[in-house]
Amino acid sequence: QVQLVESGGGLVQAGGSLRLSCAASGRTFGIYAMGWFRQPPGKEREFVAAISRHGGSTPYADSVKGRFTISRDNAKNTVYLQMGSLKPEDTAVYSCAARAALDQYYSAYNRAGEYYYWGHGTQVTVSS
Repeated sequence: QVQLVESGGGLVQAGGSLRLSCAASGRTFGIYAMGWFRQPPGKEREFVAAISRHGGSTPYADSVKGRFTISRDNAKNTVYLQMGSLKPEDTAVYSCAARAALDQYYSAYNRAGEYYYWGHGTQVTVSS
């Protein structure tokens, strides 16, 4: 089992940047594929970005492509989401998720139902 804790959220003006971090417990972080999802106010949770075990595959939602970058540091048990050119519609609670991918080195997952572990989320608010 893995526990996930997000940090780095906050209030930022449109056009600004933020970097979210998701720290994972345990010593086997490298076996987990990771993802970032977000839930805007009054809306359903949506996929943002994902990353495979060693970072070789990084799919993005069309709405963030070119503005957000997902990365991971397996030595630090951490996955990051660098967010740039932020827009008010990026306002949401951002959560990271993990799933073991023992034999799938290059797989990244964009559906929430494919993840087993979730953090509690961090609020990102973008003002206009």
